[in-house]
Amino acid sequence: MPHRRSLLVVSVIALMIFLSIRAIPRVGAQDPVQPPQPKQTPKDQKDSKDPKDKKGAQRQGAQNEQQQQNADDTIKLDTDLVLLDVNVVDQNNQPIYDLKKEDFNVFEDKIKQEVIDVTREEVPLSFGMVIDTSGSMRSKLQTVTDAAHDLIKQMRPGDEAFVSQFKAEPELVQDFTSDKRELEEALGELFTSGGTALLDAIIATADYAQEKANTRDGRRRRRALIVISDGLEKNSSVKEKEVMEAIKEDEVQIYLVGFIDEDEEGKSFFGKSSSKKAKELLSRLAEDSGGRAFFPKGLNEMPGIAAQIAKDLRMQYVVSYYPTNEKRDGTYRTVKVMINPKGSRKLIARARNGYYAKDEKGLLPTAASKKIRGN
Repeated sequence: MPHRRSLLVVSVIALMIFLSIRAIPRVGAQDPVQPPQPKQTPKDQKDSKDPKDKKGAQRQGAQNEQQQQNADDTIKLDTDLVLLDVNVVDQNNQPIYDLKKEDFNVFEDKIKQEVIDVTREEVPLSFGMVIDTSGSMRSKLQTVTDAAHDLIKQMRPGDEAFVSQFKAEPELVQDFTSDKRELEEALGELFTSGGTALLDAIIATADYAQEKANTRDGRRRRRALIVISDGLEKNSSVKEKEVMEAIKEDEVQIYLVGFIDEDEEGKSFFGKSSSKKAKELLSRLAEDSGGRAFFPKGLNEMPGIAAQIAKDLRMQYVVSYYPTNEKRDGTYRTVKVMINPKGSRKLIARARNGYYAKDEKGLLPTAASKKIRGN
């Protein structure tokens, strides 16, 4: 009897061992053994669910999206955004500095545009002092160079300027530099002689300002020419129409100081006198470029004019908009800026009259036009 009981126990144990062996999973070639994974401690489990990690991931995703958006914005900025430098004065020619975006109205080809932003940012200046040194300017040269010295003294870090003189043809005396001493020394090299090629000088220096203005640091620059002359055009090979076209292409503001002999304005028996024609020419050139013309009655006005030009260039509004005409056809688009009146005051905006759109390759027509002009 005890023998049967022992046999039964052994049989049960053997059966259990057999069933246990069957329950062990078989390891095949297609199911390689995985290395043991470390257990997560309670701290690890807590860290994996830390909301800071989730926020970090969200921030990373947001940054990626922002970077993509910024890239898109950069492309749009480079191709479409129009920036206008605008001076605003009242009827007494006093500057107005307290305007906001809603005070500005911009029309492109007579179609109203949505103004994106209006700022009064101060950007570095790239300007040229273009001085008439023809024989007729001999008595005025010292005062003119003194005024040019005043302009140089008002240069700020990041500004650059060049000096050019013109007689029967234009001559570059000092190329673009930020060194005030070099500019002042260049003024000492000026001398008077010969005839006057005013239009040749403007077209040559406008092209030079557009091509050579420092853009290596990626900063936007306000380009301007300060032309001082008696305006008696005699020797130029180009016509006024070509100069106007160059000003449109180069987007250079022209500030003209004209020493016009008003006593001669009424002395012609055949149409307009040469002095009146000179005054009208200088006014048109300045207006079309968004600049300004000054006609001093005496040499003692030159220091004040120099200070006013420097102030005008520093204190301009920058009006930006995306044009409704999105075509890339290289055409010229006319632009007009108007200011909402302030009470009984009528406000006047001075800005360039238009710009050239880029063509389908993203290029401006400037290079081709300059090649035709021989530059």
